[in-house]
Amino acid sequence: MKKWIIPIILIVILGFWGMGIYNSAVSLKEEATRSWGDVENSYQRRNDLIGNLVKTVQGAADFEKTTLTQVIEARAKATQTTIDPTNITPQQLEAFQQAQGGLNSALSRLLVTIERYPELKANQNFLELQSQLEGTENRINVTRDRFNKAVQPFNKHIKVFPNNLITGVFGFDEMAYFKSDPGAEKAPDVDFDFD
Repeated sequence: MKKWIIPIILIVILGFWGMGIYNSAVSLKEEATRSWGDVENSYQRRNDLIGNLVKTVQGAADFEKTTLTQVIEARAKATQTTIDPTNITPQQLEAFQQAQGGLNSALSRLLVTIERYPELKANQNFLELQSQLEGTENRINVTRDRFNKAVQPFNKHIKVFPNNLITGVFGFDEMAYFKSDPGAEKAPDVDFDFD
């Protein structure tokens, strides 16, 4: 009877050790998943504001309809691109970033076009929306940073030995980091054309 006690104790200790690794992986993944929800929430806020911006611009100025159409189409595309937060792959993240990048580009063209309309720039509703968009862009940046900070401990936890033995059995995969758009490392050229 005594010869079975040591193996049983070892099995129980290994079981608790494995449960600890598994539970830590689940907690870290949930934190990263919640953090991704914050990123999506920030993008949703921007999409909602863009709808209001478009309505304000439409009501205040009769200008290039193609620019406005591009913003509306880019916003629609950006809202259709979704990610499963429990299984964020680099490909999903890249598709999401491309859709958001298209929206960024269209929105930039809209704001440049609006520069030609001083009566719109002086409109209090437009100024408030522009301020809200700027604040939202800052929030998006902060939530993306927080997402990456939440992903790092999860990825580290599932990849280090001996944790990788346990997490590999339960199918925990590395989560993708949010990366900047290609070429974002280069400063944009600023050209003030006053003609």
